[in-house]
Amino acid sequence: MVKIFHKTIKDNNLNLLDDFRIGSWIYAENPREQEIGDLAERFKLEPGLLRDAIDPYEVPRLEIEDSIVYVFTRLPFKEEKIFTQPLLVAIGNDFISTVTSKQIPFLQKFIDGGVKNFCTTQKTKFFLQIFSEINFVYNNYFYSISRQVRETGVKIDKIENEDIIKLISFENILNDFLAALLPTNVILNNLLGPTLTGKFLELYENDKDLIEDLILSNGQLIDLCQANLKNIVNIREAYSTIVANNLNRTMKFLTSITVILTVPMIVGSLWGMNIPLPLANSSRAFLIMTLGILAVSIILLIIFTRRKWL
Repeated sequence: MVKIFHKTIKDNNLNLLDDFRIGSWIYAENPREQEIGDLAERFKLEPGLLRDAIDPYEVPRLEIEDSIVYVFTRLPFKEEKIFTQPLLVAIGNDFISTVTSKQIPFLQKFIDGGVKNFCTTQKTKFFLQIFSEINFVYNNYFYSISRQVRETGVKIDKIENEDIIKLISFENILNDFLAALLPTNVILNNLLGPTLTGKFLELYENDKDLIEDLILSNGQLIDLCQANLKNIVNIREAYSTIVANNLNRTMKFLTSITVILTVPMIVGSLWGMNIPLPLANSSRAFLIMTLGILAVSIILLIIFTRRKWL
């Protein structure tokens, strides 16, 4: 699906056009092969890069072909589980284009009027607003995950298997986020480099300030992601230590009980043999044996308790 939108600074609403106008936003959602060919021919876009945008495994990067800047990034998306999916933003001389494989909720906000202070004719500012919305989406996911990780950490001594599975899931999600945020941070830094400034993107002073704010925000997201990953690792290691310690204590307890119970077994085995033995003819043999066994068992119990084996 391909749509063309247009909005100037004087317009109150985003306009859906039947034909292209300078300063338009070309919105492509899961474009078919024919639509990719039409976009490539009409707007001089690279068809291979357009196909890359709908590849679920595409990595964030920055490319320039025929004076058109192609910025690939990845953003959080939730269906049955949370993952990242690619987004291509292409900036030409007289248009800006976004290409995705699925409908992106925050882009839909621009279309539905949820974002008011933007216009498609200001391509660079619109591009920066898109990345600002991406950071906002990441931020929401991070705080949700952080809250659940903290809740799990508080009850670390009562963690169940479901909690461990959830932590592993969070770790995979955060690693996916980090793999997207790190190269995106490099891209944003490159936009301020001497190669791009004023040559491929028309950057005004306010635009540079916005990019610097985005770089700072993106850096904070990376720090937050790494902090959450560290918390998860710490919780898992603490849980493993607790489990190992509990197992060690259980083994000590069972071993001590085994040793204590071995004493009456040995005595019973010896005095159960059909040979002449001490006290064999005594009427108090059973009482003496029982008291002796109890005495030895109590002594062993005291020793094991003092050494904290029980």
